[in-house]
Amino acid sequence: MVAAANMVEVAALVGDTARATMLATLMGGQALTASELASRARITRSTASGHLGKLVGARLLSVTQKRRNRYYRIASPLVARMLESIKAVAAIEVPQRHQPRSIDDGRLRFARTCYDHLAGYLGVAIADALVANGYVVLTDDGGEVTASGMRFLSAFGVVLAPNSGSRRIFCRPCLDWSERRFHVAGHVGAEIHRCCLDRGWLRRDREGRIVRITPAGQIGLRKTFGIDLGDGSRCGANALW
Repeated sequence: MVAAANMVEVAALVGDTARATMLATLMGGQALTASELASRARITRSTASGHLGKLVGARLLSVTQKRRNRYYRIASPLVARMLESIKAVAAIEVPQRHQPRSIDDGRLRFARTCYDHLAGYLGVAIADALVANGYVVLTDDGGEVTASGMRFLSAFGVVLAPNSGSRRIFCRPCLDWSERRFHVAGHVGAEIHRCCLDRGWLRRDREGRIVRITPAGQIGLRKTFGIDLGDGSRCGANALW
């Protein structure tokens, strides 16, 4: 009974439109203030503070005080995984009225962050390349990095040893809600994302989850993973740098 009650509480928290909007915004991995989240959810600052207090109380969000501001972020990878799973189920199972896709929607489907790893067409393309080369094995039951994959990822700059005491899953498949196929999550997925940013291959939008590929990224992704992004027409104008 306790577990069922807890599930109902979490479902009720996530099911509110304003709270769902703020949670979805924070799936970009960044920490944002109550004012920023209120603007995204189109509610007042005081209303947002009330919602955020409930989400922090339920341990769906964590909050950090820095000078005069309080910054909110997704509390853990487990929470991020739950939210992305809800999005994936909603995208597949819930009928939607047809609406023309916006340019931003195309960009989001092309390349975005899923908490701390890459998703969308780009994230799935990287996963496909890793699987095709025998570097990673992804199944419904989990993910595994092979011996050759360890060598490849180490050469790419991935830190394969998680931080001491980390309980993070090392490598796991994450069902992509827009592509409806797996991208790579867990410690390995986060490290691939970090390496792409460090190499200057990607540029994150200042707001939201959209990721843009730089000219250096187009070259690097093609040489390293065999991914040819062409002119970016798949995702609309300005999807690349």
